[in-house]
Amino acid sequence: MGFLDGIMGNASRMDPAAAAQEYGRLLGQGEQVHAAYLLVRDAFLFTDRRLILVDKQGLTGKKIEYHTVPYRAITHFSVETAGTFDLDAELKIWLSGSAAPIAKQFGKGVDVYEVQALLSHFVAR
Repeated sequence: MGFLDGIMGNASRMDPAAAAQEYGRLLGQGEQVHAAYLLVRDAFLFTDRRLILVDKQGLTGKKIEYHTVPYRAITHFSVETAGTFDLDAELKIWLSGSAAPIAKQFGKGVDVYEVQALLSHFVAR
């Protein structure tokens, strides 16, 4: 991940095994990380059971919010691919009972189609 991508809020791919090692305390017994993406300090993990958003807060990042989104709570989502001048892809996820979507941006190194396929697989269960 490039430093500039991180500052701009763009996510880059993280090795699922490394994510499972780093965030293993969050995972339930037998839960597996299928994909993970990293921002400068924040991360989000796609497991076989849920989406986990990790939000490090404050200057030191010692305060951390872990937001779990069960796939069944996702009502719909959209993926916007990068363009000629807009080099970032974007993912938006709408949750039941919430009007505003969760939005994340991906740098050019992330396969946004992989993210869409993961969500399609887990949300359709």
